[in-house]
Amino acid sequence: MGKGFLIDMDGVVYRGGEVIAGACEFINTLVKREIPFTFFTNNSQRTRRDTAIKMNRLGFNITEKNVFNCAMATARFLKRQRPDGTAYVIGEGGILHALHCNGYAVVDSAPDYVIVGEGRTLNMEAIEAATNMILGGAKLISTNPDPNCPTATGMRPGCGAVVAMLETATGVKAFSLGKPSPVMMREARKEIGLSAEDTIVIGDTMETDIQGGVQMGYETILVLTGNTRRSDLSRYAFYPTHIVDSIADVMRFLN
Repeated sequence: MGKGFLIDMDGVVYRGGEVIAGACEFINTLVKREIPFTFFTNNSQRTRRDTAIKMNRLGFNITEKNVFNCAMATARFLKRQRPDGTAYVIGEGGILHALHCNGYAVVDSAPDYVIVGEGRTLNMEAIEAATNMILGGAKLISTNPDPNCPTATGMRPGCGAVVAMLETATGVKAFSLGKPSPVMMREARKEIGLSAEDTIVIGDTMETDIQGGVQMGYETILVLTGNTRRSDLSRYAFYPTHIVDSIADVMRFLN
């Protein structure tokens, strides 16, 4: 079996609304050569189809089968743990769609799980309801641990920040299923039929993409177009397999 790629998005192939130089050429080469890959993201806000359309408009020749998100990893895991379960959701379309596709009902009382994803419509009424459901026995699930999310105007609090508030209010620790969780890292690999030794992770963030890949024994490529600078690496106890300036430099791995 040949090599394949798990590719982060923001900071790797685009930054804000701008495509990073060489990113379209790299991705479209993977498509042309039929090299297995998926974009894998900790954003549970959009469905994989929504994300694919966004990427098409940026110039990437992909389909929804080239997208795997933490909402999908979360819903599949919960289906295995408690089939036909129920959930109270703080989040938007991506996680709601994934749950419904995996046999879950979304409820507003007595759920099996309280699930927190990304979203822009958070209010304190939802936090209060979730708090009491967790204290009543519902299990707390986080679709990802990211404390903030980049936007066109800066940063907004992310899933991890909302989960931290619920953890503090309830004394209950959340179970997180997005990167760098082995659940997400394994599901994304299996989605495109790769073995561990044939999997290469491309990411810009040490705490999620690279840490997750290192823990799973995958080859890892850190790009320096996003969150991490070369000078930051001394702070970490783990190290990527390769460091490149941008995804354009990964073309040489295809030769």
